[in-house]
Amino acid sequence: MSLRLKIILALVLLSAFSTMAIGLTTYVATSAQLKASIDDSLDQEAKLDRTIDPDHDHDQQPEPDDGYGRKGDFGVSKQVIASDGTVVSSSIQPPLPVSDQDILVATSAVDDVQFRHDAIVDELPYRVLTVSNGGPNGGARMFARSLQESNELLEDLRNRTALAVVAVTVVAALVGWLIARQVTRRLLRLTAVAEEVASTGSLDVEVPVDGHDEAGRLGVAFNEMLGALARSKEAQQRLVQDAGHELRTPLTSLRTNVTVLQRYQSLRPEDRDRLITDLDTETHELTTLVNELVDLATDRRSDEPDQEVALGPLIERVAERARRRTARDIEVAVDDSVVIGRPQALERAITNLVDNAAKFSADTGGSIEISLVEGRLEVSDRGPGISPDDLPRVFDRFYRALDARSRPGSGLGLAIVNDVVEAHGGTVIAAPREGGGATVGFVLPVHAE
Repeated sequence: MSLRLKIILALVLLSAFSTMAIGLTTYVATSAQLKASIDDSLDQEAKLDRTIDPDHDHDQQPEPDDGYGRKGDFGVSKQVIASDGTVVSSSIQPPLPVSDQDILVATSAVDDVQFRHDAIVDELPYRVLTVSNGGPNGGARMFARSLQESNELLEDLRNRTALAVVAVTVVAALVGWLIARQVTRRLLRLTAVAEEVASTGSLDVEVPVDGHDEAGRLGVAFNEMLGALARSKEAQQRLVQDAGHELRTPLTSLRTNVTVLQRYQSLRPEDRDRLITDLDTETHELTTLVNELVDLATDRRSDEPDQEVALGPLIERVAERARRRTARDIEVAVDDSVVIGRPQALERAITNLVDNAAKFSADTGGSIEISLVEGRLEVSDRGPGISPDDLPRVFDRFYRALDARSRPGSGLGLAIVNDVVEAHGGTVIAAPREGGGATVGFVLPVHAE
């Protein structure tokens, strides 16, 4: 069943049941009110009769009926019966039927014992009140009022309710169709776009969006999702293309060295040693490049849960590890800045910054300085620095300055730093250092405890 049909059926059923419930409630209340009114008129007639005829003159001739059994001010007919149920007198013809319960009331010695019931006289419905005379002779008076008018009124009410249910159902179906058409029209367009994307794989599809309701917001979100997927696909394609370009260089070098290695026996010992050293270096760089490509492509750091991270101890640990590995002098000055983030990802970003500084200042020497002040991390070195032309692109993937291409590296270290920092809501910084060298780092929002 389609959504449009479900909406129409829901509105039709809701409207029909509501109208029927209102009609049924009105019918029951009206029926009870009419019956109470008739019973009240019978009670009033019984009291009036008691006042006018205290001796219960049974020899009085009945007055003629008007066809509905109406007589007197209350439209009530009267019938007198003896204790054995014999009809003594009656203002309604044919007389009211006398039941066993009526006889039981007529034989009662207690005055004003009552019994109410419905009866059929000449195919006409009546409401009957039987009241005992009491005394040693017994007998009873039966007061009856026609239910014909009440039944006709209730029948008319039933017919009107049925017509109202039919009319409301038709109107609800029409309104439901209009609402369902308006709602599902945009959903159908979204479905068509989704099917087109699934069948063609093309993400440059624009969904026309109108309205500010849930369907409109869904259209906006769908457009944003397609845009994000398109950007992600473009980034993946660019990453694959750049990675293929970068992988060609070490693979070409490895293939060349393997070709030379085939003539291993004819090489001089010093050439053999240099060839093995080159193979080891190129293999190591290729492994590093592949690992960093996997990190960028899969973003494995996002699996780590966010938590409070004190940057100071993290920086000290990275600096101590770098001192042991490079035997360089690394000065650290940090405060107690705490951020919300992923410890392993932040440690990888800081490690890349320190390794980058150690690599570019290896020839000039000098200490590496690390400072942290209110979430601003700066790693400074005394290397060749960064030219103004290279500053805008130092954090791009695979970008390497002309004077840095002879150095080992994949060109992905600072790109990984940029990805980590952006994921934590921060910004990266890079600038020439006064007196020579460069300062590279990032700024993260500090967590207020």
